[in-house]
Amino acid sequence: MDSDSAEESSRIFLYDTTLRDGSQMEDISFTLEDKLRIVALLDSLGIATIEGGWPGANPKDREFFSRVRELDLVSSRIAAFGSTRKAGNSVSQDPVVADLLEAKTPVVTIFGKSWRLHVREILGLSREQNLAMIGETVDFLKQNGREVVYDAEHFFDGFAEDPDFALETVRAARTAGADWIVLCDTNGGSLPGQVAEATRRVAEVVGGAIGIHAHNDSELAVANSLAAVSAGARQVHGTINGIGERCGNANLVSVAPNLVLKMGLPVMDPAAMARLRDAAAFVSELSNRALPKNMPFVGESAFAHKAGVHVHAVRKVARAYEHIRPEIVGNRQRILLSEQSGRSNLVEKARQYGLSLEDGDGHLAGLLARLKEMEFAGYQFEGADASFELLMREAIEKTSPYFVIDFFRIAMGRGGGEGYSEATVQVRVGAQFEHTAALGNGPVNALDNALRKALATFYPEVRHIALLDYKVRVLSGIAGTASRVRVLVESSDGRSKWGTVGVSENVIEASLDALRDSVEHYLLTTGARRLDG
Repeated sequence: MDSDSAEESSRIFLYDTTLRDGSQMEDISFTLEDKLRIVALLDSLGIATIEGGWPGANPKDREFFSRVRELDLVSSRIAAFGSTRKAGNSVSQDPVVADLLEAKTPVVTIFGKSWRLHVREILGLSREQNLAMIGETVDFLKQNGREVVYDAEHFFDGFAEDPDFALETVRAARTAGADWIVLCDTNGGSLPGQVAEATRRVAEVVGGAIGIHAHNDSELAVANSLAAVSAGARQVHGTINGIGERCGNANLVSVAPNLVLKMGLPVMDPAAMARLRDAAAFVSELSNRALPKNMPFVGESAFAHKAGVHVHAVRKVARAYEHIRPEIVGNRQRILLSEQSGRSNLVEKARQYGLSLEDGDGHLAGLLARLKEMEFAGYQFEGADASFELLMREAIEKTSPYFVIDFFRIAMGRGGGEGYSEATVQVRVGAQFEHTAALGNGPVNALDNALRKALATFYPEVRHIALLDYKVRVLSGIAGTASRVRVLVESSDGRSKWGTVGVSENVIEASLDALRDSVEHYLLTTGARRLDG
C-alpha cells in the first residue's frame, strides 16, 4: 500500500446528523432556511458528510434536497436518510427507496435491524427476511451509483444478546457493497468498553470501513465515540451541541477537539477549530436554545475560574487548571468574582479591564471586602461582568457616573381588553435635567424605554442598546412577597453583549439598577464624552 492509500485508510471522517437526528429533539424545529444555513456552516468547518433528513418524511425535507443542490459546497457531501425496503416490497418498487434516489444525493444512509428482539418480536420477521431486506437495498442503491452508509440500528444491544446474529446482519450489508458499516448505540446504554470490544470484533470479522453512531442516554456518547475510534472506527456520527432524540447524540463540538488535541487525529483544521464556539452558538441560536454555560470546550464556563487558588495558579501557568488553550476552540479564559474570590481574582480581572492593580495595591482589601459584602446582600457578578467593571473603575479611577436618576414612577392599567405600562423617569446629566415618559410591554420594558428616551437627549448612542435577556430570582422565600430579588440583564448593541445586576426588595428598583449599569457600561466602553452640564 502506498503512503497516500495508507493515509486515506487511517483518516477519520466526521458525519453530521444535526438536521435529521438533531431535529428530532424535543422543542427543536428547523426551518428550511435554518437547515440551509447550517449546511453552509458545517461545510466551512470541513465536515465530510451532512445528513440532510428523510426525503419522504415531509414537504420541507423534500424541498431541502432540491435547494441544497444550489449551494456551492467545498468540503461536504449531502446524505439522504431512510430505511431498508419494507418487508413484502420489491426494492425497485419500495417508496422509501424511491424517495432516497429522488433526493439525488451522492450519499445515501439506510438503517436496518441488528437486534434479534426487533426482528422477531417487533417486526415479526425471520432471520432470512431481515438479511434479504438489508442486502437487496444496499445492492440496489449501489447499482444506482450511490455511496451507501449502512446504519446497523441497535447494534450493541444486539451484539450483547446474540453476537452471531448481529454480525450476520452487518456482514450482509458489507457483502452487498455497503461503503460504510456504522454501529449504532441507538438506546444510548452501552459502556465504552463494550463499544470498543464490539467494534474490534466487527473490524476482525467483517472488515472494511466502520463508523460509530452513539446516543447520549448514559452521558457516554462522546466517550463511546472515542472508544470506537480507538478500536478501529473511521467515521464518527454526531450533532452540533449534541442535540438529538431523547438525551441527544454525540456532540461533535466535543468529539472534534478530543480527536485532534487528545488523539492526534486531524479531523478538523486549526482555522475551523477556532470557530467551534461560534458554530455552537450559531446552531444554538437557530435551535432557540441557550448554549449551556458548562458545555465542554465552547461553553462560557469551560475556562472560567472562581476559586482564588485556581486564579492564583492560572495567572502563573494557565495549563495548571486548563486542559487546552481556550483560543484553540474559539473560547476565552474568564475570571469569576464571588465571595470565594481572592486577591488574585481581582488583580487578573483588573488586567482584563485595562486597569492598573497590583498585589500590594491599597485598593485590593477594600474591593474584596466590598465584593463579599455585596454578594452577601444577594448580588452575583458571575453573569454581570459589566456591573463589576463599573464597581472596580469607581474604586480605582474614582470615576463619576454619566448620569443620575432622580426619580421614576410606574403606572399600569388596562384598556380595550389589553394591559399597558407607562414609566416616567427624570435623569440628571451635570446641571441639566430631562423628564420623560414611555409605554412598554410590562413595567420593566416601559422603564427601559423611558430611561433610554430621556438619556438620548444627551447621549444619542444609547438608542443602539437592546435588552436581550432578563432574569429574576427570588433570593429567599421566607419573607414571601417582601423577599429580596436579584435581576440579571443581558444587553447588546448588535456587536457585543454585556451583563449587569441589581438587587432589592422591589423588583422594579432592582431592574432599574441593572438597566442603569447597562447604559453606564455602554457609554464607558464606547468612549462617550462625559457632559458636565
